[in-house]
Amino acid sequence: MLKCIAIDDEPLALRQIAAYIAKVPYLELVARFNNALEAQQRLAEEKIDLIFVDVNMPDLNGVDFVRGLVERPMIIFTTAYSEYAVEGFKLDAVDYLLKPFSFADFSRAAAKANSLYELRHNQRSAQESETEALPRDREYLTVKADYKVSLVRIADILYIESEGEYVRLHLANGTAITTLFRLKNMETALPSDSFMRVHRSYIVNLRAIHSYIKGRIYLNDAEYVPIGENYKEAFQNYIRQNFRNL
Repeated sequence: MLKCIAIDDEPLALRQIAAYIAKVPYLELVARFNNALEAQQRLAEEKIDLIFVDVNMPDLNGVDFVRGLVERPMIIFTTAYSEYAVEGFKLDAVDYLLKPFSFADFSRAAAKANSLYELRHNQRSAQESETEALPRDREYLTVKADYKVSLVRIADILYIESEGEYVRLHLANGTAITTLFRLKNMETALPSDSFMRVHRSYIVNLRAIHSYIKGRIYLNDAEYVPIGENYKEAFQNYIRQNFRNL
């Protein structure tokens, strides 16, 4: 359910928007205002998902109102003047309804907002589930691959390699597991005292390092990962702080 507010200085237009919102099952009209100044206070008090706002209003017009929002909900502009459309889309408005608009026009704009809301919600849920899959205070992590869930001991991971939307976990026993995951989420969730990002596409287990030379970190006599230019300094600092040179 999307929580909405409607802002329009024309009472008839405001009633029409309220009536249209009432017909759409996934929209909930929280409040309606005949000027943007009053709406600002409500936005400070309650999280709103979607705003229907007229562009041409006295005191504070719709474009300036939206431009001044620190946390911006989804926006659908309504106006009788088509020349404001460009300004509206510069502010990443979901849609622009030119008065007089039909319920069909309204419902199409609302459907766009609902699709965008669901997309953002699903992305947040996926990111949260990824983070939860890698608890910092546990010895194992769960990895979904090949239609099963495997328990992988964190200490057994030699290094992690990015493959687009997937990552490949290279393990101490010589095997590898590929799973749908983001490397940046791995970097955030794994213990920072044991794992370090050393390349845009690689994370290495610091406790599994066998040797290093110039731009390479060896995990054994044959297997190595590259060190990216942007990560060399951090890796060298780690070596200086944790190992004594002979």
